[in-house]
Amino acid sequence: MRALLFSFVLSFPVLAVAAPPKAAAPPAPSGPRALIFCAPGYPGTTQEAQSRMDEVALVFSELAGWTKDSLVATYFPTEKAGMTRLAEPDVVFALVPLPFFLAHESELELTARLAVVQQGLEGTQSWSLVAKKGTVKKAADLEGFSLFSTAAVPDFVTKVALSSFGALPATVKVTSGGQVLSALRKTASGKEPMAVLLDAEQAKALPTLPFAADLEVVHVGPKVPVAVVATLGQRLSAAEWKTAATAFGKLSGDARGKVALEGVRLTGFAPLDDAALAAAKKSFGSATK
Repeated sequence: MRALLFSFVLSFPVLAVAAPPKAAAPPAPSGPRALIFCAPGYPGTTQEAQSRMDEVALVFSELAGWTKDSLVATYFPTEKAGMTRLAEPDVVFALVPLPFFLAHESELELTARLAVVQQGLEGTQSWSLVAKKGTVKKAADLEGFSLFSTAAVPDFVTKVALSSFGALPATVKVTSGGQVLSALRKTASGKEPMAVLLDAEQAKALPTLPFAADLEVVHVGPKVPVAVVATLGQRLSAAEWKTAATAFGKLSGDARGKVALEGVRLTGFAPLDDAALAAAKKSFGSATK
């Protein structure tokens, strides 16, 4: 194919000379910008993830036509550390789970731009409520229960993920953390009233557990975005976002970009499901009014 194209150009030298000049590269940001990954309740430390963050930032900058020092990326596994960093003016991109986005959308002036697609999943997911088999049939049955989830925002758990299950009893105590397996084991034992809310990835693995027969999915919630890429306030111009959006879109089709995404367990980015996001925001808003 290359030889054929070369021959074609040699056959029409005048056309080759008259071809329009190559388009100029998009303008680079005026100074170093930051992309912050923040996923409270999920594993890993900032230090452990840094080499993978560096690769994402480097490939992204190349695809955007920016210099290699134009973007830095950092991962934070805790809400406090993430919020502190996101408040700094150089941060222009936030890659965060939906619960985090809903909880801090107003405070950080977040605008959701793209859906994050995790490996083996879609851009939207349903959360599944799991309890010991035979103990929960309706929302009222959760009276006095402890409800565990990696979603570290109680209002998200009760008003968004379980919005179609019905009003939960006031005695339900929502807890969060990263020890999903331990929580499921406690739930299966039945020694205390406990249920677990699983995201799509966790629910997919549920049947593989040795004590899965003691558990059952009692409710599957509405589909909502898994996580989003958001911009903060007016820190990025419309032209810069246009360039950035193109770069985000190219990552999964670029050889190095694909490897970089695999390093953070992502397959790419997709357009947001606006209806699903709007429904989640409406449900969450009713919890905070």
